[in-house]
Amino acid sequence: MSHHQIISAKALPDLMLYIGFENGVYKRYDVRPLLERWEPFRAFINTPKLFEQVRVDIGGYGISWNDDLDLSSEELWENGEEVPAPS
Repeated sequence: MSHHQIISAKALPDLMLYIGFENGVYKRYDVRPLLERWEPFRAFINTPKLFEQVRVDIGGYGISWNDDLDLSSEELWENGEEVPAPS
């Protein structure tokens, strides 16, 4: 399986992410559905500034906020909505 390597991650309003991939594709990913499915993601409600601290993991195979909060590049690729690249 080929991995989609992440080159950039930016927090947007309303718990949305703007993710750039090495192949030039950009996707928007909605984190809100994860709040109900996984308790650690509820930290974004109690600590709104935490969401803004998103970073790309070494190697680009995921993103993370801390040791408890992360998402794989494949999750972001499969469930993100393709959007225009920044101009």
